[in-house]
Amino acid sequence: MEVINLGESNSILNQFISEIRDRQVQKDSMRFRTNLERIGGIFAYEISKRLNYRRTEVTTPLGIAECNTVSDSIVAATILRAGLPLHNGILNVFDKAQNAFIAAYRKYGKDNRFEIKVEYATSPSIEGKVVIFADTMLATGSSLVLGYKKLLEDGIPSHTHIVCPIASCYGVDYVCRNMPHDNFTLWVGAIDEELTNKSYIVPGLGDAGDLAFGSKL
Repeated sequence: MEVINLGESNSILNQFISEIRDRQVQKDSMRFRTNLERIGGIFAYEISKRLNYRRTEVTTPLGIAECNTVSDSIVAATILRAGLPLHNGILNVFDKAQNAFIAAYRKYGKDNRFEIKVEYATSPSIEGKVVIFADTMLATGSSLVLGYKKLLEDGIPSHTHIVCPIASCYGVDYVCRNMPHDNFTLWVGAIDEELTNKSYIVPGLGDAGDLAFGSKL
């Protein structure tokens, strides 16, 4: 297991993270989605440095060029609905990737307590493949761990890269302790210390799904 916080080094990623947090910028839902796509692309580029490559001959109009191309089979996965813009950004880089989607939500009971329900998943086989599992927020970590266990019904990947632009300290610790195996890398853009009694990250950014796609019932 490895945790990589890209926000600890200065790059344009930090600008995009600041904008998805900014309550004034958040009023433009298209800008919010675009920034998440940009963030997804940055994480995908960094992940590409960890993949396996092969030497390939490419025919140009003037001859033959030898190039290094990705040899891993990739499955890009996300939790609906907040993860979709981030997922699209990853797909912009790994355009040949297969895709997996998981429907998970919080079911609230008394005293703001909730349990995570995973009701639906669609996925190709992930056996021996590289999985890039993205979700915008890592709050408690419960939905991510349960969603990942659901993916494992379709095989065991060679490696899993988890992408969460904003995480809580609790969520990072929970994922590291509760993932079913240690063969994964957790990529984050920022780690915040506090969770509210409703398990929202502080300062966080609010409800990513609502900001991207509008409020729900």
